[in-house]
Amino acid sequence: MKQRQDLNWTVGWSDDIDAQPAEMVAAVVPGAVQLDWARAHGWPDYTYADNWREYRWMEDVYWTYRTKLAILEAGKDEQICLVCGGVDYKFLVRINDRVVHRQEGMFTPSELDLTRVSSGDILEIVIYPAPKSQLEHDDRSQANQSCKPAASYGWDWHPRLIPLGIWEDTYIEVRSRHRLRHAETFYDLSDDFLTANLRVNTHFGDDFSGRLQWTVTDDAGDIQLSASTEITSAVEKLNGTIDAPRLWWPNGEGEAVLYTSRLELFGDDGRLLDTRTQRIGFRRVRLIEHPGTWGEPSEFPKSRSNPPITLEINGRPIFGKGSNWVNEGIFPGVMNAESYRRLLERAHQANFNLLRIWGGGPANKESFFDICDEMGLLVWQEFPLACNNYLGTPEYLKVLDQESRSIILRLRQHPSLAIWCGGNELFNAWSRMTDQSPALRLLAANCYNMDPKTPFLMTSPVEGMGHGNYVFRDSAGKEVFQMFRNASCTAYTEFGCPGPSPVDYLKTFIPEEDLFPPRPGTAWETHHAFNAWVGPTWLELPTIEAYFGPSPNLETLVERGTWLQVEGYKCLFEEARRQKPRCSMALNWCFNEPWPTAANNSLISWPCEPKPAYHAVASACRVSLASARVSKFSWREGDVFSPELWILHDDPNPLASGRLVASIEFGGSETVLLNWDFPEIAPSVNLPGPILRFMLPHAGADRISLILRVEGRPDLDSRYDLLYTPSHSAVEPTAHAPTMNI
Repeated sequence: MKQRQDLNWTVGWSDDIDAQPAEMVAAVVPGAVQLDWARAHGWPDYTYADNWREYRWMEDVYWTYRTKLAILEAGKDEQICLVCGGVDYKFLVRINDRVVHRQEGMFTPSELDLTRVSSGDILEIVIYPAPKSQLEHDDRSQANQSCKPAASYGWDWHPRLIPLGIWEDTYIEVRSRHRLRHAETFYDLSDDFLTANLRVNTHFGDDFSGRLQWTVTDDAGDIQLSASTEITSAVEKLNGTIDAPRLWWPNGEGEAVLYTSRLELFGDDGRLLDTRTQRIGFRRVRLIEHPGTWGEPSEFPKSRSNPPITLEINGRPIFGKGSNWVNEGIFPGVMNAESYRRLLERAHQANFNLLRIWGGGPANKESFFDICDEMGLLVWQEFPLACNNYLGTPEYLKVLDQESRSIILRLRQHPSLAIWCGGNELFNAWSRMTDQSPALRLLAANCYNMDPKTPFLMTSPVEGMGHGNYVFRDSAGKEVFQMFRNASCTAYTEFGCPGPSPVDYLKTFIPEEDLFPPRPGTAWETHHAFNAWVGPTWLELPTIEAYFGPSPNLETLVERGTWLQVEGYKCLFEEARRQKPRCSMALNWCFNEPWPTAANNSLISWPCEPKPAYHAVASACRVSLASARVSKFSWREGDVFSPELWILHDDPNPLASGRLVASIEFGGSETVLLNWDFPEIAPSVNLPGPILRFMLPHAGADRISLILRVEGRPDLDSRYDLLYTPSHSAVEPTAHAPTMNI
């Protein structure tokens, strides 16, 4: 069986690939060279203020990892290998100054045979400077001829800090020469989902005789399939059938049931030589068109409709509720199962069923997908292309082919994987790619050839889908309450509503003298509150002051900005859901962030602190809830308040009839406006209800609250807090509005 030996690494830098570093420091693997160097020299936290600027030079030098080998003893028919999960980004490997391997690309693992290497030999991994297609424009366009994730070159929520280093596990392993070089279990579900036909493909790589044992167990550990074969060739296949398999379902649709496929390789003497395990979730995923997509046959033009974007899981259309996942940190090497799980638990608790892994960041490590499998979180996985024109030069396409194949091979087995996508925002004025671009044609071909059952999209958005807007109120004065109501998208795959980070959190990375008032040119700007995207984003001071006037202190400013983000996100998610079935997805921008931001569209502050907006979105994404379509945020005395009432229902089971009680609250005084007796609601169907009409009276309050309660079902209740401005010249009302029963 396998033996593993971890290595003790040091790292240093030089200006030339052939020059030895002047200084070597202790290195942590997996990790990043920037973190090692900063740790060794006592640098202050890169997340505080503008400290990150000190790291800029590190992207332009060569970094050398070095270790002295202490080789384990290999027995007969055993092999000693260096197993390297991934190096970011372009590198070579030397043993005693002799180059034994060269590679570009961080997502492709490598293995080197060290059987003939001696203890005391020096192993070095030399990493080239960060790839840059040109030097004129110091921005994300420098990543347009590499598979290096573009976000690290600078984004409106990410500083210019480009990680380099050994970012995946790298170690020495002693193992049998006779082993499972590759083993993977595939299945086909019958059309009625009552039968799963399984097959396992294995590759041994050389002449070998022995026995292969295959078992598949259910989530209780009971054997559902067992087969074995005598090995007669380098490639062997086994087949089997499981009747009435329990299906894998996304969060909110059912249980994410996982089976385990286990392969055991035995030698002629009966000795166990190797094992492989793989978890299986039996499910079928498709992208289908929404009802009425094609229109009438007589309609013109007679051309394509909107591309299908409704997720169908196991024959059931589902509404995709979730968010855009960006890189969990600036340095992917420090990401691990523990940090992934903390964030994914938040996504699960937010009632999400889908995460879009945005193409500007890295493909996550294996543990990310293992956890998504367990939690029933569907994954929309993009390749590392974002907001650039990735010209199809032979050199680039060669690396893209290698990297995409590695990503597909690693991820295709996961039941959580629902969609492959070429990359982010490639069909637009700033990227100028098309579906004829060689890079996208290559990705489509690789996905089809290697994983034909998983849907593929060229990019996001495509025709019918929406990206934006990302503000509470646009330059024309249109609020989030109008943006989606007047839209007609098949999916909202990016939209946002910015808000400031909590006060105590801001104090951890903004110097005290800069905290208030917030202003450009300070850490507020470098942490994305000002001039991050367009104009005053992301703090949006003009918008906050337009509603509330100047804020007297930081606490008040944060409270006001948070209020807008909470109600804005609540409105956007619920409005997208109301447009079902034409609309089938609501994925906000964005879920998390890679470092502390002063203001952002994110729901989670780095590393894993939920903002108040997170809880509002979790409420808006409940499987079923009472909902109101409100026309605006700011109300005045004498306005006719006229929200539309709805029941939003994504549950695959019917919702029992009930009574919805709508009331309005002014500063603690609550008035019932309407009782709505709604009928039983069919599975996964929304029910529109009555429209309230109520003239707002004079009240000494700065807000009104619409409260929706379903008798006996507090899990369906909802609340909307809106801005209210009284008129001092108005006459006090003499009576409350009457309650209506509908």
